[in-house]
Amino acid sequence: MSEILSNEYYLNTISQWLIAFVFIAGGIIIAKIAYLLFTKIVKIFTRNTASRLDDILLITMKKPAIYGITIVGFYLGIEYLNKSGEVADFMDKVYHVMFVIGITWFIAKLINAIIEEYMEPVIERSDSDFDDQLFPIIRKIVTIAIWSIGIIIALNNAGYNVGALITGLGIGGLAFALAAKDYIENIFGGISIFTDKPFMVNDRVRVDGFDGKVEEIGIRRSRIRTTNGTLVTIPNAKFIHNSVENVALEPTRKVGLKLGLTYTTNAEGVERAMDILRTIIQEQQEFVTETPAIFFENFGEFSLIINFTYFIRKEADIGTTQNNINLEILKRFENAGLEFAFPTQTIYSIQK
Repeated sequence: MSEILSNEYYLNTISQWLIAFVFIAGGIIIAKIAYLLFTKIVKIFTRNTASRLDDILLITMKKPAIYGITIVGFYLGIEYLNKSGEVADFMDKVYHVMFVIGITWFIAKLINAIIEEYMEPVIERSDSDFDDQLFPIIRKIVTIAIWSIGIIIALNNAGYNVGALITGLGIGGLAFALAAKDYIENIFGGISIFTDKPFMVNDRVRVDGFDGKVEEIGIRRSRIRTTNGTLVTIPNAKFIHNSVENVALEPTRKVGLKLGLTYTTNAEGVERAMDILRTIIQEQQEFVTETPAIFFENFGEFSLIINFTYFIRKEADIGTTQNNINLEILKRFENAGLEFAFPTQTIYSIQK
């Protein structure tokens, strides 16, 4: 048995390989035990404290700590083995990178947990929808910034020339920016929406031929639920290059009607029709505002045209208000003996 264990493979005997494996397996087992301690025992102590900070630290440390214990096990196992100089240098760089990644992972999780615990409730209590839209984006930017710094430090500790790498990335980034022009333009469009605030979530807008309610504003694209019920995804660049009509900000909804009476209607009938329209508007003061425009506009080809323009209040139901007013017009005109005109023509025959 000792002869078998003394056989050498890749600069190490089988016994050395087995001991290295024990270190690695031991690290994994200790990590499992630490996980149980974090989830069961330590949690009991932190639960009784008044502060939430220790709970946050426990939650954020759990996975990075287990990751770190596992890495230590691998480190001890690999370090126990005989290695060539190149392999030893390579493994040393790998450990530096893995160690910094573990620290970065913990910091990113900790900051995100603190933001979620202390900042998110404050934003949820605010009346503005703008911070609700901006908060996830800022959170992502902070996470990306932490990981970017961590990766740069890891590469620097591993012996790489980070300055030359960043310079190369800058040149490559310029080429990428030119290739991804539309993508970047959409991102700037999203930033423009967040800063200029031409509309907010739940506002009804008209843009690029679409009419609907804004359901989501993203950093690259936004979603609109059209009046037909379909969900349309619009690149944010469209909001830069097209006029955006925010219907939700209109103070009132203007409704214009052209009512055509038959030519058999006399002057008193036209005046009676305009009085009826004024009465209907007075009865609908809860839903309409401002003085309506009611006047005898023109002599049409086949009708006497009355212009009837009124304004529906913003808080009123537009469809219901129009429906009620139109029904009242139809009923009262009919009771008053006023007839609506329709296209007609009279043909005279001339006998020779």
